[in-house]
Amino acid sequence: MAGACPSRAVLEHVTSKWGSLTLAALSPEPARFGELRRAIGGISEKMLSQTLKSLESDGLVDRRVQSTQPLHVDYALTPSGETVARAVKALVLAVYDVMPEVLRTAESA
Repeated sequence: MAGACPSRAVLEHVTSKWGSLTLAALSPEPARFGELRRAIGGISEKMLSQTLKSLESDGLVDRRVQSTQPLHVDYALTPSGETVARAVKALVLAVYDVMPEVLRTAESA
């Protein structure tokens, strides 16, 4: 909880809207950039690129250049990324579960 703790920056990357959705989209298997963009509705190319770079610099995502023809790049979770993605997916599912009540509350406010 300390203000100077370096985990705060990583936590910000992981819990941002795009960070959490990117981790969740990568959790079943590695994916190409375009596949991720299609899986994460509404994310721009620029935002996906920035998100992947942040998660890669945090050691949660690995960028892999595939030597098959044609050359392409896959993004995959690292072991640390898999751990964090499991927790993020649990949070996403919890939010989905409470959405009916959240929507009812918002309508009555």
